[in-house]
Amino acid sequence: MRPVRQNDKTGANGAGVRRGVGVLALVLLASGCAGTGAAPAPGADGTGAAPAPGADGTGAAPAPGADGTGAAPVLRAGPQAAPARALAAYASRLRLAQARRAAVARRWGLAEVPLTPPAPPARKPVVQAREGFEVDGQKELGLPPVFTTVPTEDKVVFLTVDDGAEKDPAFLRMMSDLKIPYTAFLSDFLVEDDYGYFRRMRDRGVTLDNHTLHHPYLPALSYARQKREICGMQDVMEKQFGRRPAVFRPPYGNYDQDTLRAAKSCGIRYAPLWNEEVFPDHWEYREEDRELHPGDIVLTHFQGRGQWKGTMPDVVRRFLRTVTAEGYAVARLEDYL
Repeated sequence: MRPVRQNDKTGANGAGVRRGVGVLALVLLASGCAGTGAAPAPGADGTGAAPAPGADGTGAAPAPGADGTGAAPVLRAGPQAAPARALAAYASRLRLAQARRAAVARRWGLAEVPLTPPAPPARKPVVQAREGFEVDGQKELGLPPVFTTVPTEDKVVFLTVDDGAEKDPAFLRMMSDLKIPYTAFLSDFLVEDDYGYFRRMRDRGVTLDNHTLHHPYLPALSYARQKREICGMQDVMEKQFGRRPAVFRPPYGNYDQDTLRAAKSCGIRYAPLWNEEVFPDHWEYREEDRELHPGDIVLTHFQGRGQWKGTMPDVVRRFLRTVTAEGYAVARLEDYL
């Protein structure tokens, strides 16, 4: 029912009656007096007679307010109105956020908005060495597991970026604008000319992890030299970025027992490899089915046109188009470790 609007051009004789009845009906409805379903009596005494034009019989128009103050009657919403308004406001915010994400995706050359990952698992999955990737004494020595996929039923993949040669500011902007999580594995000899670039990355929520000082083929080195490569990079990471990582990736994906022993002695708990690698113009797969799987780790590199047929934003576009088309979201690796 819409509130009766006062018409100042109507005479007091007829308009006063209509306003009086309308206001009384609204007040009764708002206060619950009309809850029986019966229409209220037109007269104040229930006789059916029309009320006097004025509340005191003087002929003056009745006051619009129930208390005669002249204030318009207040219609109180039912108990379900507040939750309904909150739900509508929440839905509006979601639509607005989705529209903004779509605009950002288009700006970076994506027709589809990247999918949002689920909340991090309340209980982290138990990560063990992939079968065939163990070394002698893997369990007995409690060595960091080498794995290519995180055990999860969540339809997520994890993006990791290695080395640090290319320092493309457009890559930082793109990943921040799209809110895509990733993990960077850094080698000191490639990042030392611009630690600030990776500090900006860290400040945007990216996890920086260990990829050795000089990116050597570790199995060719003695235990002591491997330890210097890994622990030395731990020192650099702490000095330049404020933390000693618990995650380490051996260069080229090559390692032996000494590698994992040295890594453990430096505080490393996990040694992830990858199940897929993405380039600006193609993908490479470890598995014969050439498909993504829940929990797969995807590798790419800090490289650009000097090494590739494209830029880092080009590789991100190829990566996101594929994972989004296949129904995968990109999650943060450390949330599952």
